[in-house]
Amino acid sequence: MANRRVVLVICDGHRRDFVRPELCPSIVDLGRSGRRFDNHRGVFPSVTRASSASIATGCHPARHGLHGNTMGLPAGDGVVVHDVGPPQFRDAMRKALGRTLKTPTLAERLSDTGGVIVFSNVSPGAAYFQDPDGHGHVYHRAGSFGPGLVSVDSLDIAKDASGDRAMAERFCREVLRERRPALSVLWLSDPDATMHANELGGPEHLQAIASADSCVAQVRATVDALRKAGEDILLIVGSDHGQETVTGAVEVDRLLVEAGLKDSLDSTEVAVASQGTSGLIYVAPRAAERRAAIERFVRAQDWAEGVYADDGLSAIGMAPEGHLHMAFSMAKSDAANAYGCPGGSLIVAKAGAGEKLGLGQHGGVGRFEQAPFLIVEGAGFAPGTVCGEPTCIVDIAPTVLAHLGVAADGMDGRALQGR
Repeated sequence: MANRRVVLVICDGHRRDFVRPELCPSIVDLGRSGRRFDNHRGVFPSVTRASSASIATGCHPARHGLHGNTMGLPAGDGVVVHDVGPPQFRDAMRKALGRTLKTPTLAERLSDTGGVIVFSNVSPGAAYFQDPDGHGHVYHRAGSFGPGLVSVDSLDIAKDASGDRAMAERFCREVLRERRPALSVLWLSDPDATMHANELGGPEHLQAIASADSCVAQVRATVDALRKAGEDILLIVGSDHGQETVTGAVEVDRLLVEAGLKDSLDSTEVAVASQGTSGLIYVAPRAAERRAAIERFVRAQDWAEGVYADDGLSAIGMAPEGHLHMAFSMAKSDAANAYGCPGGSLIVAKAGAGEKLGLGQHGGVGRFEQAPFLIVEGAGFAPGTVCGEPTCIVDIAPTVLAHLGVAADGMDGRALQGR
């Protein structure tokens, strides 16, 4: 519809219990004029890169095929774990698998219906998997591209609160007021970037929340002005996951070697992909006889709180593809940190890598890391109301398409209009 648009703002890692009037008054006020979704969840693993693909496709990782922040790719007769974050991963994935995502993104679905422009200040991988095949425009400090993956002017900002604010200012001026695509996406680095380097609930974390709130306020003011000029804009503001405090680190790959289930730390017949507070284990066909023993070993460990293999993978939105054998979530605690912030978790550490305890992390199925927030304001969403039924970040894409009058076939999520 000619006068309809959607604006999506993601405050990366913003835990729902920190959406409070004294911390983020603009977001709280938006909840009074929009509809809050207070039983909202992320996907597994609850990490930004997989979440980005899920928000872009309306599908869980089993359907879109991006496994997490790190991912095993076939290499010869083994599996090599890659960091999804660097810009070159997109091409590495395409070379190894013959594709990027298995399902279409919003950028692809809307390429002939007003288009999509994404401004993102998270990792290149998280940004690029909003539109990995170049159907719309993605702007990022590591390099930006338009249709056909043709390079365009980059987003020259820092990955911090100042960069978020500079990005939001340009987004409001250039994207919302001038270029006016069907879908405009602003993905902030904070509070997630700050929480990974500081204690949850501490002054740095609270300052990062305030900075993100100021960006939301600027976007909302711009949207309000455009609405007064006659535009029908659906404003969606939320986060992709929550965070928990790191209580300890476990070198799972080293333990598998010591148990005789992996040949060496560098071997490729068995590979562990850390997702922060969860992990994935890949087993190549040449080591297939070890799968049952590996599963028994992990299930017997007190550091593994949830273990998912075979049919259990589908229960968490994963699939046994690309030699992925099993997933596990690390042990959790509801204990509060020094700032009174509850929720802690062990993490999967790379062998030999130093890990800082007491800082923020996420990736598993814990109560607090699976607590993003979501508010939708606009047509179809009664002001000042609250939805208590379970919703998920995969519901965002079909909600966007419903507002724009575009079919949302083949998605795991359901439109939020009327819920």
